[in-house]
Amino acid sequence: MFHDRNSARELVAALPRGLYIDGAWRESSTGASFPVHDPADATVLTEVADASLDDAMDALTAAHATQDAWGATTSRFRAELLRRAFGRIIERTEDFAALISLEMGKPLAEARGEVAYGAEFLRWFSEQAAHLTGSYAPAPNGGYRIVTTKVPVGPSLLITPWNFPLAMATRKIGAALAAGCTCVVKPAPQTPLTLALLTQIFHELEVPAGVVNYVPTLDAAALSLALMSDARLRKVSFTGSTGVGSILLRQAADRVLRTSMELGGNGPFVVFDDADLDAAVDGAMLAKMRNAGESCVAANRFLVHSDIAEEFTVRLVRRFEGLVAGDAFDPASTVGPLIDEAQLAKVTDLVDDAVAQGARLRTGGKTFGGDGHFFQPTVLTDVPDTARLAYEEIFGPVAAITTFDTEEQALARANDTEYGLAGYVYTRDISRALRFAERLETGMVGVNRGLVSDPGGPFGGVKASGQGREGGATGIEEYLETKYLAVEM
Repeated sequence: MFHDRNSARELVAALPRGLYIDGAWRESSTGASFPVHDPADATVLTEVADASLDDAMDALTAAHATQDAWGATTSRFRAELLRRAFGRIIERTEDFAALISLEMGKPLAEARGEVAYGAEFLRWFSEQAAHLTGSYAPAPNGGYRIVTTKVPVGPSLLITPWNFPLAMATRKIGAALAAGCTCVVKPAPQTPLTLALLTQIFHELEVPAGVVNYVPTLDAAALSLALMSDARLRKVSFTGSTGVGSILLRQAADRVLRTSMELGGNGPFVVFDDADLDAAVDGAMLAKMRNAGESCVAANRFLVHSDIAEEFTVRLVRRFEGLVAGDAFDPASTVGPLIDEAQLAKVTDLVDDAVAQGARLRTGGKTFGGDGHFFQPTVLTDVPDTARLAYEEIFGPVAAITTFDTEEQALARANDTEYGLAGYVYTRDISRALRFAERLETGMVGVNRGLVSDPGGPFGGVKASGQGREGGATGIEEYLETKYLAVEM
């Protein structure tokens, strides 16, 4: 059914509010819970169980106990289960979209887009599961055979972010289950409801007990440390800030734990003087304003050739001023609130700092909406290199524009960051596009395109933006070990 805000809240009331461990819903062992807020007005949507360390250990015990049996299931069995889960999500698109809009704030139309994107990861990995291969070859010196096969890494801790509560979960869970790994999933405390519904679907599909365990908590640091210190855990996959990722990597080092890290970004969006300006502005809107800028692959720094910078800015300002920020359930809304008060304060401080240092405010720059966490779509020009906007991840609806004159200058500025997740380049010269993209220090590049995310593409970054890849043909490899057998003949 199509939801308005009232019916969406009724959906929330019908959701399980407990933990899901070993195939059953249950309360926290301490009886604790925490509130989930609506970022549009800061009201409480519901309360969910707050997992204790004992709960986390129970979840890992369940995952470990089930690992051998789940890893021994046929790849076809796992593939068909994931394909059924894909279909069930699509059937319940409106329910998932309503939950995403309520707890995360993105407009309903955009939330439906996330549902389609998130579901697609389960279909993608269902197709990958049935095509795992090994190899057989004679040893170079003869006398025996070299056989390789793929085996599951084992129980995995999957830590998901709040900005794409469905898609970031399915990208991890789909790969883990396809590879034959059991998992303990910890959602962001701001957005646990979407994952509760996904977990409920896995339960309805009779995924074996212990394969998927759901443990929301406010004390993520303690829960993660306890699980990662346990020899039964074999992998951790995290999407979130570089600061937290660095802590997890240090903790993982003690046990040489297998890791996948998708961390922060500071994406450059480079527009050359020969670019199709209409296409560049369209791409800028997509790369910057999807999810109100709360995306790790969002365009952060707009580097525009000085000959076209003013025209590009005028067009971008016009588009920004045409956006409508408001209630996610209002069809007219195109921009939702930021996730919480802390994020709103951060974006406000970044803009104020840039203006104080001489940046020119072309539109926006203010908070609004009473108790909601709304910030006006904002365009700044003449942003100095010393402004925090130039080197910190914004995670908000703010476009910071600077200029360049030569290709080498653009490349140097684009690469002058600790991050390296996604970048974008617009030019009609295909040779320059490829040359520039190859030298850009990012894991992904949009060439004349403002969207790089796709289940069929390997998502991930370099430098401080992480390690490993999710999605694509390599995504399932993050949950597999290559085993080599030397077979005497």
